[in-house]
Amino acid sequence: MFSFTKGLINQAFFYTFVPLIVLPKTMLTITSEEIRLSTKLKAYWTFLKPRLSFLVAFSASFGYIFGKTGYFDWIGFIALSLGGFLVSGASVGVNQILEKNLDKLMKRTQMRPLPLGILSVQEAIIYTIAVAIAGIALLAMFTNTLTVILSIISMFLYGFVYTPLKRVGSIAVFVGAIPGALPPLLGWTAATGSITFEALIIFAVQFIWQFPHFWAIAWVLDEDYQKAGFRLLPSKQGRSLNSAIQIMVYTLFLIPISLLPALFNLTGIVSAVVVTFAGCMFAAQSFSLMKDDTPKAALRIMFGSFLYLPIVQIAYILDKI
Repeated sequence: MFSFTKGLINQAFFYTFVPLIVLPKTMLTITSEEIRLSTKLKAYWTFLKPRLSFLVAFSASFGYIFGKTGYFDWIGFIALSLGGFLVSGASVGVNQILEKNLDKLMKRTQMRPLPLGILSVQEAIIYTIAVAIAGIALLAMFTNTLTVILSIISMFLYGFVYTPLKRVGSIAVFVGAIPGALPPLLGWTAATGSITFEALIIFAVQFIWQFPHFWAIAWVLDEDYQKAGFRLLPSKQGRSLNSAIQIMVYTLFLIPISLLPALFNLTGIVSAVVVTFAGCMFAAQSFSLMKDDTPKAALRIMFGSFLYLPIVQIAYILDKI
């Protein structure tokens, strides 16, 4: 049994990391076979949605640093970050496999590896399974059982629950916000081995953040989403004042939620000032959307959300240190 498991893990790491090898740029003569190989390797990399997966790894790393006391286990920290990246990559892999035909309908997704035919569905499935096994194996070897269980739950919710719900309605955003908010909780459990009140606070911050973040993206891409039948905006009227108001409400609610670490003495006054300022700037963008209900205004909220979360998490860490 052990030899079988070991062999399975070895194969998973082979299929996961071999496609990430970068061909040397100094090669003067490149054959058509090598061009095809280069394209395939690039496709395997983009299939993981590296920017999104790096954000997941960053949030998990934040949770680990925020929760860790005493001796800092660098090996465990690196394993958590890499494992979180791979689990996220597997989750979005499931999403792309299930939405292969829908991705062909939307401009923003037409150039993905599956719609272009660079990867076959069979290749994508094998690669996704290998990436998932590698990620879970890393977490199992260097963290703890609770972190592994939460990672599997996150992968299942994102890939097999959130994905099909995107064509049902905005309930998908609520479901998707759960795995979206789990990375800092995973980091905390990897550092402490338990879910505490403090862990639920950092989970709540990222959970509430998901709503204006998701809805801003849905607003910007609404026309494209409609081609695939995705209905993610909070109002049935789509781009409307009602949707803008709900986005504004969640950005405002994010301010007191983000101040909870200071309230419970997890952080100090410095991060509270940073969080309040960042929250007010973020909320101001949502007020702008109410006045100017255009994709450009929603785009500002989307970029604002990308800035807000790392700024707040870095402020928490620096204030705690």
